[in-house]
Amino acid sequence: MTKEKFINSPYADEMRKITLGLYTHGWDERNGGNVSYRLTKEEVSQYADVDTVLRNVKIDFDASELAGQYFLVTGTGRYFKNVYDHCERDAGLVQIAADGHSVDIHWGFNDGGQPTSEFPAHLMTHINRLKVDADQRIVMHCHPTNLVGMSFTVPLDEKTFSRILWKMQAESIVVFPEGLGVIPYMTPGTNDIGAATAAKMKDFRVVLWPHHGIFAAGDSMDETFGLIETVEKAALIYTTVQAQGGHFLQEITDKDLADLAARFSIKPNPDFLTGKSLVEGK
Repeated sequence: MTKEKFINSPYADEMRKITLGLYTHGWDERNGGNVSYRLTKEEVSQYADVDTVLRNVKIDFDASELAGQYFLVTGTGRYFKNVYDHCERDAGLVQIAADGHSVDIHWGFNDGGQPTSEFPAHLMTHINRLKVDADQRIVMHCHPTNLVGMSFTVPLDEKTFSRILWKMQAESIVVFPEGLGVIPYMTPGTNDIGAATAAKMKDFRVVLWPHHGIFAAGDSMDETFGLIETVEKAALIYTTVQAQGGHFLQEITDKDLADLAARFSIKPNPDFLTGKSLVEGK
């Protein structure tokens, strides 16, 4: 294997599989999603020539805190349904330049493409998550149908959203014990929404963009994808209950949540552990 064969690396393979999974779940229609994957120089140098820069492109953000870091990232305007077969065109391996305001492309984007327009938001999230988790690797943005639907009918309040999702299935509080971060509706593709999301990422690994989608972060592709799956499954259960009339006769209680936390040795957000019941009259 030559150092030009990054397409055969496990990292490109993971990107191809995860983008296909996001598309087939219906969460990334058209060009409606983006993924970034932080890699080390040691990992990259096994498969790519790190001394060769194909192009340098500007980014609208000062990422100097990440100078020298490598990211495998999806491209702007690219359809996730195509990444599996055209990874070298629809994704690219970039390194944050020393000035922080541009990236050097080492592989990919072979038709002249560039990183996703949400890349500044990804980098802001990576910066803040690395301060919490030194193993932070992945940022995913997608449009989970049922969770986005809830943003039209549920108050945009973190406690309300988190408690509903926790109470829809026993797995929820185990997978995202910190709950769900929520920001106000903001125009996507801007540094403002990126900064608001990154600020929430100090306390949460998944943040809702109302009427749009979510940002999720994690240590691996599987972990981050699984986080999104769990959140969206809880939203689907809530949507199903609402379609059945929306009347809760029973629920996972606050005591049940506390018991789950004790059983799995997790520390849920204490502000979200108690509150209004979903069962009318309680």
